[in-house]
Amino acid sequence: MPDERLLSRLDLNLLVALDALLTERNVTRAAARLQLSQPSLSASLGKLRRHFDDQLLARRGNTYELTPLAVRLAEHTTVALDATRRVFESQSRWDPTESEREFIIHCSDYSLATIAPRVTRIAHQQAPHVRMHFVPSSPETMDEVLLRLPSIDALVLPHGVVSELPHLDVIRDDWVAIAATGNERVAGGLTMEVLSESPWVFTYRTRFAFTSVGRQLEQLGVNPWIEAVAESFVMLPLFVEHTERLAIIQRHLSPLAQRMGDVQVLELPFNAVPLLNALWWHPVHEPDPEHRWLREVFTAARIGFEDHDGGAHPG
Repeated sequence: MPDERLLSRLDLNLLVALDALLTERNVTRAAARLQLSQPSLSASLGKLRRHFDDQLLARRGNTYELTPLAVRLAEHTTVALDATRRVFESQSRWDPTESEREFIIHCSDYSLATIAPRVTRIAHQQAPHVRMHFVPSSPETMDEVLLRLPSIDALVLPHGVVSELPHLDVIRDDWVAIAATGNERVAGGLTMEVLSESPWVFTYRTRFAFTSVGRQLEQLGVNPWIEAVAESFVMLPLFVEHTERLAIIQRHLSPLAQRMGDVQVLELPFNAVPLLNALWWHPVHEPDPEHRWLREVFTAARIGFEDHDGGAHPG
């Protein structure tokens, strides 16, 4: 059980100050960030130093460095601040037309380019003052994001990357290849031989970060020569145009790919495993009326996808 006497003496303003100081590593910049005077924030730093019995910010020449304790605190402060903010944002009766709530959703650039814009349009119609904050995710940050999941609203990621959490399937997609419009290698269409002999650009190519279709290529005996790795599905056309490279993208991105670069869309010569993206959230959000509304918005955006794409149901 927490020490209630300690909690009763805590000043939440110090948590805000601590987060700014550890992020900026500079009293002047932290004060400007919080729109406080420098003497006021210096006083808060003094209180924090006495509380932790640690300098927190140690001067090194003309700069400050975090002490070992401050480094550990930095890992927890943002999470604690997000959770605290979430507590005081909660309301017994929530009206989306009046709310100024911010929803934080981590997702890939594929989701940013596909379902996220639809979500924002639907949200604006129902709740014009609500903010949707979409944060790009990467394999390197996923462990941290999963640890912070109770204090953020949701993730949009494929099945297999996340599991054993409440979820709502939002986009089913399949895979196509893109090649430069003038690529003579693919003049007769794609074959397994062309896949084997062509250079490639991949999005993810590590032991722990890969696409299902990339792994499937290897299982089919294709060991592609990867000339470039660009950790962005949206940017792939720029690495393909004016080259002999191939890339594989989700079909929903193919119209955007053709607008971005001088590329053509080609059907794959094998049955690629479909991609199923879902909205995932921590069970703590399950009963929240705000979060129920968010899930309804994603459901409406999903239905819009189904109508637009010929009724393909995502799950």
